[in-house]
Amino acid sequence: MNRLALALILLLAGCSRAPDEARTADGFPQAARPVAKVVSGSWSNEPDRDKAGEAVAVMRAADVRKGMTVADIGAGEGYYTIRLAAKVGNKGRVLAEDIVPLFHDRLADRVYRDQLDNVSVRLGKPIDPQLPTGSFDRIFMVHMYHEIDEPYEFLWNLRPALRPEGLVVVVDADRPTQAHGTPPALLVCEFGQVGYKLVERNPMPQAGGYLALFKAQGPRPEPRSMHACKG
Repeated sequence: MNRLALALILLLAGCSRAPDEARTADGFPQAARPVAKVVSGSWSNEPDRDKAGEAVAVMRAADVRKGMTVADIGAGEGYYTIRLAAKVGNKGRVLAEDIVPLFHDRLADRVYRDQLDNVSVRLGKPIDPQLPTGSFDRIFMVHMYHEIDEPYEFLWNLRPALRPEGLVVVVDADRPTQAHGTPPALLVCEFGQVGYKLVERNPMPQAGGYLALFKAQGPRPEPRSMHACKG
């Protein structure tokens, strides 16, 4: 075998090996794209959002109904929490969660002040929302997905909280994650790695972007079987 042929074989062999992916301590792939920093407890001011019909349009698209149990993850100062509470009614429940103590405290004060007896507020964990198993018809993540440090581990921990027909509702902008958005193809890829199926995706100009609905499908994959999606 001449040197040129040998060099070609070695080159092809090298190209066939993918470099080891960065993994978390628990074996999940780390995000292969920038993670945005939490900068505010409110995406925009509430009167303007109501004037645009944001919450009404999003809740309609997500088919939120009376009596449902819903979670508002990354609830901030509670724009969706308050409106979801009214939508699900006295027989429904809303669990509002945020990882920032200041936002949590402000929302807890607001819920107490408005006497929203069907709302619970609690401080969350960055990689595990620690939601009760099999409890939620809808789990909302509005303009916050791009701020999750470990998206694969977070989505894996989130899955058991859904009821059999439950849906994860994501609202985000179609722009790079470092610009506080998530490109739809990247969102679908990352959710797909954790065993979620895209049910529907629609433009949502009232909310400054798009809305995507996901359901859990099949068993949860093992962390080591997942691969990071390129941003």
